[in-house]
Amino acid sequence: MLSRLIPFNAYGEGWGLYCERLADEMGLYTDDVSRLGMVSEDAMRAARLVVDTGVHAKGWSRDRMVDYMHTNTATAPVEIDSEADRYICAPGQALSYMVGRLEIQRIRAESEQALGSRFDIRGFHDTVLSSGALPLGVLDEVVRAWVSARA
Repeated sequence: MLSRLIPFNAYGEGWGLYCERLADEMGLYTDDVSRLGMVSEDAMRAARLVVDTGVHAKGWSRDRMVDYMHTNTATAPVEIDSEADRYICAPGQALSYMVGRLEIQRIRAESEQALGSRFDIRGFHDTVLSSGALPLGVLDEVVRAWVSARA
């Protein structure tokens, strides 16, 4: 199967970001301190979106990327240096993470809307994961078929 040979970054990383939100939705972050890690990582992801676009579309220098992340996140300098190099070498990677999360959230919202009280979160998650990493358009088709079978 092609998906075993070619990673679909938006699917895999998008699922990871979706799960962070799912943990919050499930109440697994029980106090403000436990939620702090999620919020701190959100700030880093937002900064990644800015610097990924900045370096590849706006011609930012590495120093400007590092300064931006240092000013706008609570991330350690050594990690910021690594992140800057990572996004210089991998255009669009940060964007694919967020696109994946947003697309999974959109697919879920549409499924919930279509099924109403018949929506089953476990069934939805099983469907999203059962075929392995998929291009997001294919994932949408798979979930639509699952919804149609239950409507």
